[in-house]
Amino acid sequence: MSEPTHAPDPVRIGLVSVSDRASSGVYADQGLPALRDWLQRALRNPIAFEERLIPDEQATIGATLVDLVDNARCDLVLTTGGTGPAPRDVTPEATLAVADRVMPGFGEQMRQISLRFVPTAILSRQVAVIRGKALIVNLPGQPKSIAETLEGLPKAEPPVPGIFAAVPYCIDLIGGPYLETHDEVCKAFRPKSALRVRS
Repeated sequence: MSEPTHAPDPVRIGLVSVSDRASSGVYADQGLPALRDWLQRALRNPIAFEERLIPDEQATIGATLVDLVDNARCDLVLTTGGTGPAPRDVTPEATLAVADRVMPGFGEQMRQISLRFVPTAILSRQVAVIRGKALIVNLPGQPKSIAETLEGLPKAEPPVPGIFAAVPYCIDLIGGPYLETHDEVCKAFRPKSALRVRS
């Protein structure tokens, strides 16, 4: 397939790792590097990252999401951590509290992917929401799980699509930049009517 000859739209992406211990320096954070690495491999677009490492405090998480969308003008915000059933896991509550609309299909698909590996995937509470013209998605906390949920299981029988295949078109629909992916990492899906003509 021929490469596009136009310059892809720039995109601003917020990355948030939610962890009491990593944010206090008990151990090195793995969430932000895993998110950054995957996005740099998957997207053709020039990316400006806004990264935050914060504790499991609902008010802090909510304020961070609002700041990334409303002030830093991120088009996409990905969080990792804090989505289990433990008392300190409050990322979904913080995310829902700042939402304009909820996008339940993202959480449903992430759990379906993770259930291929562990039965405890039903304990995960990831959500996705829209705030303004930005999509906010809660991802799992482990780097391996982050990659699996984003790109899916293409070699499974039948193949299981990852959630990121739907992200570019979602961002189109809410007025964001046109995201283009490297198909070998994650092939974005759009209806034919939504495809940008390549010059």
